[in-house]
Amino acid sequence: MEVIGAALAAKATGAGARTIAAWLGRPVETVRGWLRRFGRRAEHVRAYFTVLLVDAGVDPVPPAATLTLFADAVSAVAGAWEAVRSRWPAVGEVSPWRLAAAVSHGRLLTPSWP
Repeated sequence: MEVIGAALAAKATGAGARTIAAWLGRPVETVRGWLRRFGRRAEHVRAYFTVLLVDAGVDPVPPAATLTLFADAVSAVAGAWEAVRSRWPAVGEVSPWRLAAAVSHGRLLTPSWP
């Protein structure tokens, strides 16, 4: 999940699939597939992780809107991770993307989640 998360974060900052694939050493079609699947699920991911952020946070502050829904969803995952680790510091030992994988039961990019 770390590599996929890095790809998603790079896309959220404006990088393209070819650039991300070269940076990660992965086939461009594989990276493009990750980005497309996440993009199709972005609103669901954003909503789910924003609720998690608010429910888990000690003093939650939802992330501000960005320029794209894709970036909003990535920001919500990162914000939820911050909120969860503020309540349970041991969670900070895992990355935001490992938390996302655990919360989604490994189905973050699947059409059937959430």
